[in-house]
Amino acid sequence: MASMTPVSEIASRYAAALFDLADDQGSLDTVAGDLARLTAAVEDSTELQRVLRSPVLDRNDQGRAIAAILEKMEVSELTRKFVGLIAKNRRLFALTDMIEGFLAELARRRGEISAEVTAARPLSDAQISALQETLQKSLGGKVTVAPKVDPGLIGGLVVRVGSQMIDTSLRTQLNKMQLAMKGTS
Repeated sequence: MASMTPVSEIASRYAAALFDLADDQGSLDTVAGDLARLTAAVEDSTELQRVLRSPVLDRNDQGRAIAAILEKMEVSELTRKFVGLIAKNRRLFALTDMIEGFLAELARRRGEISAEVTAARPLSDAQISALQETLQKSLGGKVTVAPKVDPGLIGGLVVRVGSQMIDTSLRTQLNKMQLAMKGTS
């Protein structure tokens, strides 16, 4: 078995602890929803990313900043306390890894397959539902879709399920055409 890096080891322990607490309190779905929204907030804000990763900010400043954000997001008490503890212990740099660990364990326990879908533009709810249905039929299980946006794709999608990747992006198609044309010159 490969050894874990210190960040992933820390993240794994914290994620497991949060999972056990949420399971004991019957609030797995609530905490999962809180964490998904928090992940989206982190992805959308470079300022929030700086707060989480800054070694210059002391634990009190980080704690106050993240507490204000969580209050505004109206997350559950368990999520607030958990993230507060992480801030107090100077572990906010590993928060996104902890969230990934929690959500991965939840999906595993529920027998869900997670698919990361990257598109050139944000997908509508109808598009996500249709994609989810298609993936469920082809993979034979409940699929959760984690949408991401990369304008560099130009069009199309990149779907990643575990180690498998399906790339139908226009960028990749253009690169393939360019390579093929170089071979004919």
